[in-house]
Amino acid sequence: MIFDTKGQDLDAERRQAARRVSWAAFIGTTIEWYDFFLYGTAAALVFNKQFFPSMDPVAGSIAAFGTMTVGFLARPLGGVVFGHFGDRIGRRNTLVASLLIMGIGTALIGVLPTYDNIGLWAAVLLVLLRVAQGIGLGGELGGAVVLTMEHAPKGRRGLYGAFPMMGTPAGMLCANLVFLGTSSLLSEESFLAWGWRVPFLISLALVAVGMYLRLRIEESPDYEKLVDKREPAKLPVVVVLRDHWRAVLHTIGVIVGNSSLAYIFMVYILNYGKDEAHLSRTFLLTCVIGGAAVWLATAPIWAHLCDRVGMRAVLSWGSVVLLLGALAILPVVNTGNKPLIAVFMLVMGGVLAVTHAPQGTLTAGFFPVAIRYSGTSVAYQLASLLGGGITPLIAASIFASTGTWMSITGYLTVVSAISLAAALAVPRHPRGEEGEPVTEAAAEPAK
Repeated sequence: MIFDTKGQDLDAERRQAARRVSWAAFIGTTIEWYDFFLYGTAAALVFNKQFFPSMDPVAGSIAAFGTMTVGFLARPLGGVVFGHFGDRIGRRNTLVASLLIMGIGTALIGVLPTYDNIGLWAAVLLVLLRVAQGIGLGGELGGAVVLTMEHAPKGRRGLYGAFPMMGTPAGMLCANLVFLGTSSLLSEESFLAWGWRVPFLISLALVAVGMYLRLRIEESPDYEKLVDKREPAKLPVVVVLRDHWRAVLHTIGVIVGNSSLAYIFMVYILNYGKDEAHLSRTFLLTCVIGGAAVWLATAPIWAHLCDRVGMRAVLSWGSVVLLLGALAILPVVNTGNKPLIAVFMLVMGGVLAVTHAPQGTLTAGFFPVAIRYSGTSVAYQLASLLGGGITPLIAASIFASTGTWMSITGYLTVVSAISLAAALAVPRHPRGEEGEPVTEAAAEPAK
Protein backbone atom coordinates (compact mmCIF):
# COMPACT_ATOMS: atom_id res chain seq x y z
CA MET A 1 0.00 0.00 0.00
CA ILE A 2 1.31 3.44 -0.95
CA PHE A 3 0.69 6.32 1.43
CA ASP A 4 0.43 9.88 0.11
CA THR A 5 2.68 11.53 2.68
CA LYS A 6 2.81 14.75 0.69
CA GLY A 7 -0.98 14.99 0.76
CA GLN A 8 -1.04 14.19 4.47
CA ASP A 9 1.52 16.93 5.14
CA LEU A 10 -0.54 19.40 3.13
CA ASP A 11 -3.71 18.51 5.06
CA ALA A 12 -1.84 18.90 8.34
CA GLU A 13 -0.57 22.33 7.26
CA ARG A 14 -4.08 23.41 6.31
CA ARG A 15 -5.49 22.26 9.65
CA GLN A 16 -2.74 24.12 11.47
CA ALA A 17 -3.40 27.24 9.41
CA ALA A 18 -7.14 26.91 10.13
CA ARG A 19 -6.52 26.69 13.87
CA ARG A 20 -4.16 29.67 13.76
CA VAL A 21 -6.68 31.77 11.83
CA SER A 22 -9.58 30.77 14.08
CA TRP A 23 -7.74 31.74 17.27
CA ALA A 24 -6.52 34.99 15.72
CA ALA A 25 -10.10 35.74 14.67
CA PHE A 26 -11.41 34.95 18.14
CA ILE A 27 -8.85 37.17 19.87
CA GLY A 28 -9.27 39.95 17.32
CA THR A 29 -13.06 40.02 17.57
CA THR A 30 -12.82 39.80 21.36
CA ILE A 31 -10.74 42.98 21.34
CA GLU A 32 -13.15 44.70 18.93
CA TRP A 33 -16.17 43.74 21.03
CA TYR A 34 -14.37 44.70 24.24
CA ASP A 35 -14.01 48.17 22.76
CA PHE A 36 -17.61 48.29 21.56
CA PHE A 37 -19.13 46.97 24.79
CA LEU A 38 -17.13 49.37 26.92
CA TYR A 39 -19.19 52.09 25.35
CA GLY A 40 -22.46 50.28 26.04
CA THR A 41 -21.59 49.74 29.70
CA ALA A 42 -20.40 53.33 30.07
CA ALA A 43 -23.57 54.59 28.37
CA ALA A 44 -25.66 52.75 30.94
CA LEU A 45 -23.61 53.81 33.98
CA VAL A 46 -21.52 56.93 33.28
CA PHE A 47 -22.16 58.91 30.10
CA ASN A 48 -25.52 60.34 31.15
CA LYS A 49 -23.75 62.06 34.05
CA GLN A 50 -20.49 63.04 32.29
CA PHE A 51 -21.82 64.18 28.92
CA PHE A 52 -25.52 65.00 29.52
CA PRO A 53 -25.65 66.29 33.12
CA SER A 54 -28.10 69.11 32.36
CA MET A 55 -30.87 66.59 31.56
CA ASP A 56 -33.05 64.70 34.03
CA PRO A 57 -31.92 61.07 34.60
CA VAL A 58 -34.40 59.50 32.14
CA ALA A 59 -33.62 61.99 29.35
CA GLY A 60 -29.90 61.64 30.05
CA SER A 61 -30.13 57.88 29.72
CA ILE A 62 -32.03 58.20 26.43
CA ALA A 63 -29.36 60.59 25.12
CA ALA A 64 -26.54 58.25 26.21
CA PHE A 65 -28.20 55.26 24.54
CA GLY A 66 -28.78 57.47 21.51
CA THR A 67 -25.05 58.03 21.11
CA MET A 68 -24.60 54.27 21.39
CA THR A 69 -27.08 53.80 18.55
CA VAL A 70 -24.98 56.12 16.37
CA GLY A 71 -22.25 53.48 16.41
CA PHE A 72 -24.72 50.94 15.04
CA LEU A 73 -25.73 53.38 12.30
CA ALA A 74 -22.06 53.54 11.27
CA ARG A 75 -21.60 49.76 11.23
CA PRO A 76 -23.33 49.14 7.86
CA LEU A 77 -21.13 51.89 6.40
CA GLY A 78 -18.09 50.07 7.76
CA GLY A 79 -19.47 46.86 6.30
CA VAL A 80 -19.72 48.48 2.85
CA VAL A 81 -16.26 50.06 2.94
CA PHE A 82 -14.31 47.18 4.43
CA GLY A 83 -16.40 44.62 2.56
CA HIS A 84 -15.44 46.31 -0.72
CA PHE A 85 -11.74 46.11 0.01
CA GLY A 86 -12.03 42.67 1.58
CA ASP A 87 -13.52 41.34 -1.65
CA ARG A 88 -11.24 43.39 -3.89
CA ILE A 89 -7.80 43.12 -2.26
CA GLY A 90 -8.14 40.34 0.31
CA ARG A 91 -9.47 39.53 3.76
CA ARG A 92 -6.38 39.67 5.97
CA ASN A 93 -5.09 43.22 5.40
CA THR A 94 -8.61 44.62 5.57
CA LEU A 95 -9.07 43.08 9.01
CA VAL A 96 -5.83 44.66 10.20
CA ALA A 97 -7.16 48.09 9.23
CA SER A 98 -10.53 47.54 10.96
CA LEU A 99 -8.84 46.57 14.22
CA LEU A 100 -6.59 49.63 14.14
CA ILE A 101 -9.47 52.06 13.56
CA MET A 102 -11.52 50.53 16.35
CA GLY A 103 -8.66 50.59 18.84
CA ILE A 104 -7.67 54.21 18.20
CA GLY A 105 -11.30 55.37 18.45
CA THR A 106 -11.75 53.60 21.79
CA ALA A 107 -8.53 54.94 23.30
CA LEU A 108 -9.46 58.51 22.35
CA ILE A 109 -12.77 58.17 24.23
CA GLY A 110 -10.62 57.46 27.29
CA VAL A 111 -9.02 60.94 27.08
CA LEU A 112 -12.11 62.83 25.94
CA PRO A 113 -13.03 66.02 27.86
CA THR A 114 -16.45 65.92 29.52
CA TYR A 115 -19.36 68.37 29.55
CA ASP A 116 -17.84 70.21 32.52
CA ASN A 117 -14.69 70.89 30.46
CA ILE A 118 -15.96 71.88 27.00
CA GLY A 119 -19.74 71.85 27.19
CA LEU A 120 -21.76 70.42 24.30
CA TRP A 121 -18.62 69.80 22.24
CA ALA A 122 -17.91 66.86 24.53
CA ALA A 123 -21.06 65.11 23.31
CA VAL A 124 -20.21 65.99 19.69
CA LEU A 125 -16.75 64.46 19.96
CA LEU A 126 -18.19 61.43 21.74
CA VAL A 127 -20.55 60.84 18.82
CA LEU A 128 -17.74 61.19 16.26
CA LEU A 129 -15.59 58.65 18.07
CA ARG A 130 -18.57 56.33 18.36
CA VAL A 131 -18.94 56.59 14.58
CA ALA A 132 -15.27 55.57 14.21
CA GLN A 133 -15.92 52.58 16.48
CA GLY A 134 -18.93 51.60 14.41
CA ILE A 135 -17.04 51.80 11.12
CA GLY A 136 -14.23 49.65 12.50
CA LEU A 137 -16.56 47.00 13.90
CA GLY A 138 -18.66 47.09 10.75
CA GLY A 139 -15.75 45.67 8.81
CA GLU A 140 -14.53 43.33 11.52
CA LEU A 141 -17.02 40.59 12.22
CA GLY A 142 -17.99 39.77 8.65
CA GLY A 143 -14.37 39.57 7.57
CA ALA A 144 -13.31 37.49 10.57
CA VAL A 145 -16.14 35.01 9.98
CA VAL A 146 -15.38 34.77 6.26
CA LEU A 147 -11.65 34.31 6.75
CA THR A 148 -12.13 31.65 9.42
CA MET A 149 -14.85 29.79 7.55
CA GLU A 150 -12.86 29.75 4.32
CA HIS A 151 -9.91 28.18 6.15
CA ALA A 152 -12.06 25.59 7.94
CA PRO A 153 -11.83 21.85 7.18
CA LYS A 154 -14.74 20.43 5.23
CA GLY A 155 -17.68 19.58 7.45
CA ARG A 156 -16.40 21.80 10.30
CA ARG A 157 -17.43 25.22 9.07
CA GLY A 158 -20.11 25.59 11.72
CA LEU A 159 -17.59 25.09 14.52
CA TYR A 160 -14.77 27.15 13.01
CA GLY A 161 -17.14 29.92 11.93
CA ALA A 162 -18.28 30.25 15.54
CA PHE A 163 -14.83 31.33 16.78
CA PRO A 164 -15.28 34.97 15.68
CA MET A 165 -18.83 34.91 17.09
CA MET A 166 -17.42 33.83 20.45
CA GLY A 167 -15.61 37.16 20.55
CA THR A 168 -18.96 38.77 21.41
CA PRO A 169 -19.42 37.19 24.86
CA ALA A 170 -15.66 37.20 25.44
CA GLY A 171 -15.47 40.93 24.72
CA MET A 172 -18.49 41.58 26.91
CA LEU A 173 -16.93 39.49 29.66
CA CYS A 174 -13.66 41.42 29.51
CA ALA A 175 -15.35 44.83 29.30
CA ASN A 176 -17.60 44.21 32.29
CA LEU A 177 -14.83 42.61 34.34
CA VAL A 178 -12.64 45.66 33.81
CA PHE A 179 -15.54 48.00 34.61
CA LEU A 180 -16.47 45.97 37.69
CA GLY A 181 -12.87 45.89 38.91
CA THR A 182 -12.38 49.61 38.37
CA SER A 183 -15.66 50.62 40.00
CA SER A 184 -15.09 48.26 42.95
CA LEU A 185 -11.61 49.55 43.68
CA LEU A 186 -12.58 53.22 43.51
CA SER A 187 -15.13 55.32 45.31
CA GLU A 188 -18.23 56.41 43.38
CA GLU A 189 -16.81 59.92 43.11
CA SER A 190 -13.41 58.79 41.80
CA PHE A 191 -14.95 56.34 39.37
CA LEU A 192 -17.20 59.00 37.84
CA ALA A 193 -14.40 61.58 37.83
CA TRP A 194 -11.65 59.55 36.13
CA GLY A 195 -11.86 55.81 36.84
CA TRP A 196 -14.23 55.13 33.92
CA ARG A 197 -11.42 56.18 31.54
CA VAL A 198 -9.10 53.32 32.53
CA PRO A 199 -10.94 50.54 30.63
CA PHE A 200 -10.86 52.61 27.43
CA LEU A 201 -7.11 53.25 27.68
CA ILE A 202 -6.39 49.54 28.24
CA SER A 203 -7.60 49.05 24.67
CA LEU A 204 -4.25 50.29 23.31
CA ALA A 205 -2.38 47.31 24.74
CA LEU A 206 -5.02 44.86 23.53
CA VAL A 207 -4.93 46.26 20.00
CA ALA A 208 -1.15 45.78 19.89
CA VAL A 209 -1.65 42.08 20.68
CA GLY A 210 -4.38 41.78 18.07
CA MET A 211 -2.27 43.46 15.39
CA TYR A 212 0.60 41.06 16.06
CA LEU A 213 -1.68 38.05 15.58
CA ARG A 214 -3.45 39.44 12.51
CA LEU A 215 -0.19 40.07 10.69
CA ARG A 216 0.88 36.43 11.14
CA ILE A 217 -2.11 34.72 9.51
CA GLU A 218 -2.52 33.57 5.91
CA GLU A 219 -4.94 34.85 3.29
CA SER A 220 -8.10 32.84 2.62
CA PRO A 221 -7.49 29.90 0.24
CA ASP A 222 -10.96 30.38 -1.28
CA TYR A 223 -10.14 34.00 -2.05
CA GLU A 224 -6.78 33.09 -3.56
CA LYS A 225 -8.51 30.57 -5.85
CA LEU A 226 -10.97 33.27 -6.90
CA VAL A 227 -8.18 35.70 -7.79
CA ASP A 228 -6.38 33.00 -9.77
CA LYS A 229 -9.51 32.24 -11.80
CA ARG A 230 -10.85 35.72 -12.47
CA GLU A 231 -11.09 39.34 -11.32
CA PRO A 232 -12.99 39.95 -8.08
CA ALA A 233 -16.30 41.82 -8.42
CA LYS A 234 -15.70 45.54 -9.11
CA LEU A 235 -18.51 46.76 -6.84
CA PRO A 236 -19.33 43.87 -4.52
CA VAL A 237 -21.98 45.73 -2.52
CA VAL A 238 -23.93 46.53 -5.69
CA VAL A 239 -24.00 42.82 -6.56
CA VAL A 240 -25.13 42.01 -3.01
CA LEU A 241 -28.03 44.46 -3.02
CA ARG A 242 -29.02 43.76 -6.63
CA ASP A 243 -28.80 39.98 -6.81
CA HIS A 244 -28.82 38.78 -3.19
CA TRP A 245 -31.26 41.09 -1.41
CA ARG A 246 -33.37 38.10 -0.35
CA ALA A 247 -30.37 36.67 1.49
CA VAL A 248 -29.84 40.04 3.20
CA LEU A 249 -33.47 40.13 4.36
CA HIS A 250 -33.30 36.51 5.51
CA THR A 251 -30.16 37.26 7.54
CA ILE A 252 -31.87 40.23 9.20
CA GLY A 253 -34.84 38.08 10.11
CA VAL A 254 -32.70 35.34 11.67
CA ILE A 255 -30.52 37.71 13.69
CA VAL A 256 -32.83 40.51 14.84
CA GLY A 257 -34.42 38.62 17.75
CA ASN A 258 -31.15 37.44 19.25
CA SER A 259 -29.54 40.84 18.79
CA SER A 260 -32.43 42.70 20.43
CA LEU A 261 -32.61 40.45 23.47
CA ALA A 262 -28.83 40.36 23.78
CA TYR A 263 -28.62 44.15 24.14
CA ILE A 264 -31.38 44.16 26.73
CA PHE A 265 -29.36 41.50 28.57
CA MET A 266 -25.97 43.19 28.10
CA VAL A 267 -26.73 46.91 28.26
CA TYR A 268 -30.25 48.04 29.08
CA ILE A 269 -30.64 45.79 32.11
CA LEU A 270 -27.76 47.65 33.81
CA ASN A 271 -29.75 50.87 33.65
CA TYR A 272 -33.22 49.39 34.21
CA GLY A 273 -32.16 47.15 37.08
CA LYS A 274 -30.44 50.00 38.88
CA ASP A 275 -33.17 52.62 38.46
CA GLU A 276 -36.36 50.53 38.55
CA ALA A 277 -35.53 47.39 40.54
CA HIS A 278 -33.08 49.26 42.83
CA LEU A 279 -30.33 46.68 42.36
CA SER A 280 -26.70 47.62 42.83
CA ARG A 281 -24.37 48.26 39.90
CA THR A 282 -21.96 45.64 41.22
CA PHE A 283 -24.63 42.96 41.41
CA LEU A 284 -25.92 43.69 37.90
CA LEU A 285 -22.45 43.70 36.38
CA THR A 286 -21.68 40.42 38.13
CA CYS A 287 -24.84 38.86 36.68
CA VAL A 288 -23.96 40.01 33.16
CA ILE A 289 -20.42 38.70 33.58
CA GLY A 290 -21.74 35.30 34.70
CA GLY A 291 -24.16 35.16 31.78
CA ALA A 292 -21.39 36.08 29.35
CA ALA A 293 -19.20 33.29 30.73
CA VAL A 294 -21.98 30.73 30.15
CA TRP A 295 -22.55 32.16 26.67
CA LEU A 296 -18.87 31.79 25.81
CA ALA A 297 -18.59 28.29 27.28
CA THR A 298 -21.66 26.88 25.52
CA ALA A 299 -21.22 28.50 22.08
CA PRO A 300 -18.84 25.77 20.74
CA ILE A 301 -21.35 23.09 21.75
CA TRP A 302 -24.12 24.62 19.64
CA ALA A 303 -21.76 25.35 16.75
CA HIS A 304 -20.59 21.73 16.72
CA LEU A 305 -24.20 20.58 16.84
CA CYS A 306 -24.89 22.67 13.73
CA ASP A 307 -22.29 20.59 11.86
CA ARG A 308 -23.96 17.40 13.08
CA VAL A 309 -27.70 18.05 12.74
CA GLY A 310 -27.90 21.21 10.64
CA MET A 311 -28.29 24.90 11.36
CA ARG A 312 -32.02 24.97 10.71
CA ALA A 313 -32.75 22.63 13.61
CA VAL A 314 -30.47 24.44 16.06
CA LEU A 315 -31.72 27.90 15.08
CA SER A 316 -35.40 26.87 15.12
CA TRP A 317 -35.39 25.30 18.58
CA GLY A 318 -33.09 28.02 19.86
CA SER A 319 -35.50 30.69 18.61
CA VAL A 320 -38.36 29.08 20.54
CA VAL A 321 -36.35 29.26 23.78
CA LEU A 322 -35.27 32.82 22.90
CA LEU A 323 -38.93 33.84 22.67
CA LEU A 324 -39.55 32.46 26.15
CA GLY A 325 -36.54 34.41 27.43
CA ALA A 326 -37.92 37.63 25.92
CA LEU A 327 -41.16 37.12 27.83
CA ALA A 328 -39.41 36.42 31.14
CA ILE A 329 -36.39 38.72 31.43
CA LEU A 330 -38.01 41.90 32.78
CA PRO A 331 -40.56 40.16 35.04
CA VAL A 332 -37.69 38.26 36.65
CA VAL A 333 -35.64 41.42 37.20
CA ASN A 334 -38.71 43.17 38.62
CA THR A 335 -38.93 40.60 41.43
CA GLY A 336 -35.78 42.04 42.99
CA ASN A 337 -34.95 38.50 44.13
CA LYS A 338 -31.19 38.37 43.73
CA PRO A 339 -30.71 34.57 43.69
CA LEU A 340 -33.49 34.19 41.11
CA ILE A 341 -32.10 37.00 38.96
CA ALA A 342 -28.56 35.60 39.12
CA VAL A 343 -29.66 32.11 38.06
CA PHE A 344 -31.87 33.50 35.31
CA MET A 345 -29.02 35.62 33.88
CA LEU A 346 -26.77 32.55 33.79
CA VAL A 347 -29.46 30.64 31.91
CA MET A 348 -29.98 33.57 29.53
CA GLY A 349 -26.30 33.44 28.60
CA GLY A 350 -26.76 29.88 27.40
CA VAL A 351 -30.02 30.74 25.62
CA LEU A 352 -28.40 33.56 23.66
CA ALA A 353 -25.53 31.27 22.65
CA VAL A 354 -27.85 28.85 20.83
CA THR A 355 -28.99 31.31 18.18
CA HIS A 356 -25.83 33.43 18.17
CA ALA A 357 -23.12 30.83 17.54
CA PRO A 358 -24.38 29.78 14.06
CA GLN A 359 -25.07 33.29 12.79
CA GLY A 360 -21.71 34.00 11.20
CA THR A 361 -21.40 30.76 9.26
CA LEU A 362 -25.03 30.88 8.18
CA THR A 363 -24.74 34.47 6.94
CA ALA A 364 -21.45 33.88 5.10
CA GLY A 365 -22.96 30.77 3.53
CA PHE A 366 -25.67 32.89 1.91
CA PHE A 367 -23.12 34.55 -0.42
CA PRO A 368 -20.63 33.31 -3.06
CA VAL A 369 -16.89 33.89 -2.54
CA ALA A 370 -16.59 36.90 -4.86
CA ILE A 371 -18.92 39.02 -2.71
CA ARG A 372 -18.85 37.09 0.56
CA TYR A 373 -17.05 39.71 2.68
CA SER A 374 -19.42 42.46 1.50
CA GLY A 375 -22.54 40.32 1.73
CA THR A 376 -21.76 39.00 5.19
CA SER A 377 -20.75 42.41 6.57
CA VAL A 378 -23.67 44.37 5.16
CA ALA A 379 -26.31 41.79 6.05
CA TYR A 380 -24.99 41.19 9.57
CA GLN A 381 -24.53 44.87 10.38
CA LEU A 382 -27.98 45.85 9.12
CA ALA A 383 -29.41 43.08 11.28
CA SER A 384 -27.43 44.30 14.28
CA LEU A 385 -28.60 47.88 13.71
CA LEU A 386 -32.26 46.85 13.54
CA GLY A 387 -31.77 44.55 16.54
CA GLY A 388 -29.26 45.59 19.17
CA GLY A 389 -28.56 49.05 17.76
CA ILE A 390 -31.99 50.52 18.36
CA THR A 391 -33.32 48.25 21.10
CA PRO A 392 -31.84 50.00 24.21
CA LEU A 393 -32.96 53.35 22.79
CA ILE A 394 -36.46 52.02 21.99
CA ALA A 395 -36.68 50.35 25.40
CA ALA A 396 -35.74 53.54 27.24
CA SER A 397 -38.09 55.63 25.10
CA ILE A 398 -41.19 53.43 25.29
CA PHE A 399 -40.69 52.89 29.01
CA ALA A 400 -40.50 56.66 29.50
CA SER A 401 -43.70 57.15 27.48
CA THR A 402 -45.75 54.22 28.79
CA GLY A 403 -44.34 53.81 32.29
CA THR A 404 -44.62 50.03 32.11
CA TRP A 405 -42.15 47.25 31.44
CA MET A 406 -44.82 45.35 29.50
CA SER A 407 -44.30 47.63 26.50
CA ILE A 408 -40.67 46.55 26.31
CA THR A 409 -41.62 42.89 26.66
CA GLY A 410 -44.16 43.27 23.87
CA TYR A 411 -41.50 44.71 21.57
CA LEU A 412 -39.07 41.89 22.36
CA THR A 413 -41.78 39.29 21.76
CA VAL A 414 -42.51 40.64 18.27
CA VAL A 415 -38.87 40.66 17.11
CA SER A 416 -38.27 37.22 18.63
CA ALA A 417 -41.26 35.85 16.72
CA ILE A 418 -39.82 37.30 13.49
CA SER A 419 -36.56 35.45 14.09
CA LEU A 420 -38.39 32.21 14.79
CA ALA A 421 -40.20 32.49 11.45
CA ALA A 422 -36.93 33.25 9.64
CA ALA A 423 -35.17 30.30 11.33
CA LEU A 424 -37.90 27.95 10.17
CA ALA A 425 -37.31 29.20 6.62
CA VAL A 426 -33.60 28.26 6.60
CA PRO A 427 -33.11 25.57 3.91
CA ARG A 428 -32.78 21.99 5.12
CA HIS A 429 -30.75 20.41 2.34
CA PRO A 430 -29.18 22.83 -0.20
CA ARG A 431 -25.44 23.06 0.22
CA GLY A 432 -22.91 25.50 -1.19
CA GLU A 433 -19.15 25.47 -1.42
CA GLU A 434 -17.54 23.04 0.99
CA GLY A 435 -20.90 22.17 2.51
CA GLU A 436 -22.18 25.36 4.07
CA PRO A 437 -25.93 25.96 3.89
CA VAL A 438 -27.02 28.53 1.35
CA THR A 439 -30.15 30.02 -0.13
CA GLU A 440 -30.95 29.59 -3.79
CA ALA A 441 -29.80 33.14 -4.45
CA ALA A 442 -26.38 32.41 -2.98
CA ALA A 443 -25.88 29.47 -5.29
CA GLU A 444 -25.77 31.84 -8.24
CA PRO A 445 -22.34 33.21 -9.23
CA ALA A 446 -21.58 36.84 -8.57
CA LYS A 447 -21.70 38.98 -11.70
